[in-house]
Amino acid sequence: MDITEDPATTGLDLRRPGDAGFDEARTVWNAMVDHRPALVVRCRTTDDVIAALALARREGLEVGVRCGGHSVVGHGVPDGGLMIDLTPLGEVRVDPERRRAWVQGGALLGTLDAATQPHGLATTAGNVSHTGVGGLTLGGGMGWLARQYGLACDNVVAYEVVTAAGEVVRASADERPELFWALRGGGGNFGVVTEFEFRLHPTGTRALSVELDFPIGAPGPGGGASASASSAASAAFRWRDLSVYAPRQATYTAAVHDGVATLGFVWVGDPDEGREHARELDALGTPSARRVEELSYLDLQTREDSVRGHAVRRYWKGHYFRELPDAALEALLAHDPEVRAGLQAYGGAIAEVPDDEAAFSQRDARFEYVVATGWTDPAEDERLIAAARASAALLEPYASGVYVNVLADDGAAGVRRAYPPAKLARLAEVKRVYDPENVFHLNQNIPPAPA
Repeated sequence: MDITEDPATTGLDLRRPGDAGFDEARTVWNAMVDHRPALVVRCRTTDDVIAALALARREGLEVGVRCGGHSVVGHGVPDGGLMIDLTPLGEVRVDPERRRAWVQGGALLGTLDAATQPHGLATTAGNVSHTGVGGLTLGGGMGWLARQYGLACDNVVAYEVVTAAGEVVRASADERPELFWALRGGGGNFGVVTEFEFRLHPTGTRALSVELDFPIGAPGPGGGASASASSAASAAFRWRDLSVYAPRQATYTAAVHDGVATLGFVWVGDPDEGREHARELDALGTPSARRVEELSYLDLQTREDSVRGHAVRRYWKGHYFRELPDAALEALLAHDPEVRAGLQAYGGAIAEVPDDEAAFSQRDARFEYVVATGWTDPAEDERLIAAARASAALLEPYASGVYVNVLADDGAAGVRRAYPPAKLARLAEVKRVYDPENVFHLNQNIPPAPA
């Protein structure tokens, strides 16, 4: 029977190949992903999500859940399956007196920030405004506020979840605490989150970005380091050492691209205090360029948005580091100049949450590393992916793990890098309770424990 004639689908916004809006719905951030679902259900309510899951069960269709669409391998778009498109479920409500935000499961980070900043409030969110709140938060959620207030998942008070069986449940510290624990960093394995309740913080509305450029240069005679490369390495060593004592308002960052090492920090708070801290960077030496930019928090949160949006082919790899020895920084500076590699400092409030309080692991990491590349010509796929992998491999000997949200085509081996064995076992038990048939497997998957 044609599913559009099924009374159970009445009122659902269904899109099939050839329908208006189908291609728009299946288009995600990585232009390499060209999956074609058999059916897209655009969900405006929690009841729509329940109906979509029931439809997938009846028709025997694989399920994918799409929010911001930033999974680099396109997990949200099931080839030949049913895509639950949460983008219409994207509202944010704010209670400034209680410092709470209720965020629907399809909301983007930019919507959350736009709703909270008029009140001088915010919660930890990522650095690209068109990222989905759901995917970011379920994997942990690093952002410019994390050193002050913890990861995004540390600021969730409660989740509303539709389970694989179509049951709507609430998870908090007091209600279904084991599911609450798993949702704080365990990814999209346990259900479709249709609402997050976030704790907000009085962050103000201003920020400061400080960046110093140091040319890396080509190798010197005989293959040794050139003078500029030695200068960049020396600056990087000092930048790392300064980061240990940085105030929590400062998130130290480093980037290497096109033969230049850019070292500095992002400050969320009083820009004058940030400028005072910037004097510490004089110890790095004399840069070829220096940029100190005062900007609003909203501008900070959108400055890394891609102007080419979803038209770029993308690939990335990541690592965590408990320590960052000189040799690791030298390997960073030796990256292929066609790919962009970056470091972002952790610590502060992230490290203060006891490890067993949430599924998120690696709280003892000092830095997160990502190497990423973007291009438009399909003929460049193999070469640039290989360049990113080779550059990441240079630092792998020093790595202590990986952030689940930056896993790409790493498979089960990547998941084992993201979680220690004890946490994986505990997550598998939660999965067994809430998704014993592994309906939600299009993610960085944690299979259910045997019954």
